[in-house]
Amino acid sequence: MEFVKCLGHPEEFYNLVRFRIGGKRKVMPKMDQDSLSSSLKTCYKYLNQTSRSFAAVIQALDGEMRNAVCIFYLVLRALDTLEDDMTISVEKKVPLLHNFHTFLYQPDWRFTESKEKDRQVLEDFPTYCHYVAGLVGIGLSRLFSASEFEDPLVGEDTERANSMGLFLQKTNIIRDYLEDQQEGREFWPQEVWSRYVKKLGDFAKPENIDLAVQCLNELITNALHHIPDVITYLSRLRNQSVFNFCAIPQVMAIATLAACYNNQQVFKGVVKIRKGQAVTLMMDATNMPAVKAIIYQYMEEIYHRIPDSDPSSSKTRQIISTIRTQNLPNCQLISRSHYSPIYLSFVMLLAALSWQYLTTLSQVTEDYVQTGEH
Repeated sequence: MEFVKCLGHPEEFYNLVRFRIGGKRKVMPKMDQDSLSSSLKTCYKYLNQTSRSFAAVIQALDGEMRNAVCIFYLVLRALDTLEDDMTISVEKKVPLLHNFHTFLYQPDWRFTESKEKDRQVLEDFPTYCHYVAGLVGIGLSRLFSASEFEDPLVGEDTERANSMGLFLQKTNIIRDYLEDQQEGREFWPQEVWSRYVKKLGDFAKPENIDLAVQCLNELITNALHHIPDVITYLSRLRNQSVFNFCAIPQVMAIATLAACYNNQQVFKGVVKIRKGQAVTLMMDATNMPAVKAIIYQYMEEIYHRIPDSDPSSSKTRQIISTIRTQNLPNCQLISRSHYSPIYLSFVMLLAALSWQYLTTLSQVTEDYVQTGEH
C-alpha cells in the first residue's frame, strides 16, 4: 500500500527504502534496553504504549536526558488524561489535579472512576493549550538548559518554549476534529466556530461544508503565527539529539497543517501525511537549513491554495509573508534532489513492471505444472 502511495512521489519511495535499510538508526539510534533498571523498562513500555511518535524521538535523546524526558512525558500525559476526562465532575477533578503531584509517591494509587464520556465545550482555548502543551515546552526547555545540553537562554525564553508546545497542540486539535466529535470531545475554540455555526458538530453536515472549511482555514492561520517562534527556538539548539527531538515533531505538524488547509476531508475522515512523507521529514530535519527549507516548501504549498473568497485569506497571506522574512531558503532539500524525479519514476516503473512480469511468469509456470499433472 505504501508503495502505491509513493508512485506519485518518487523521492519519498527512495527515502522510505533508505530509512528501512539503515537510515532510521542515523536519526534515531537504537536504545540499549538491557542496561535499564526494571522500573525504567516499565516506563519505556508505557511510553511506547502511550505515544509511538514521541516515544521514538524521546528514545533518541542522549544519555540521562532520555530517562528524564521519558518520565516527564509520562507524568504529564497522566495528568493530561485526568484533566481531559469529561466524566469527572469539577468538584472532584480540581482537588485531584491540585494533589496530583502527591500521587506520584504512592505506587498503588489508581483512578478507575471514569464512566461514559459526556460532551463538554472548551471555553478557554488559549489557556487550555498553554496548560496542556505550553508548559510542557517550558518544562522541557528548562531540562535542556539544566542538563547543560543547551544554553541557559533556551530555558529562560518561556515565550518561545510556550509557542513550541502551542503549535503542536493546535495542530492536533485542528486535525482531530472528526475523531473528537465522535468521542464526545470538543476542543475547537467556541469564540471562533460560533461565528460560523450554532453547534460545533454542525460542521460535519454536508450543507455546512463551506463554512466548515472557512473556520478550518482561520484556525490554521492562527496556528501559523507560532512558526516564527519555532524557527527562533530551533535555531538556538546545539545538541544534535535535542535538535532532532524538537525539530521532527514541528516539521510533522507543519506538513499536517499543509495537508489540512482548505481540505474538506478534515470533516469527513482522517487526514494524515503519507508514511514516505513522514520518513523523508524525519531524515531531512536534522539541521537548521534543512528545517527552513521544509518550512518554505509547505508555506508555499499553503500560499498557492489560499482561496481569494476565504474570509481569512489576507491574514493567511500576511503571516506567510512574515515567515518568509526569516531567511527561508528557496531551494530543494538534498535528499529530495539526489536523484531526479524522472529517474526515480523510471526506476519505480521498471520495478513495478518486473514484479508484474515475475508474478505472471510464476502463474503461467504453475498452470503449466498443474496441466501436466492432469
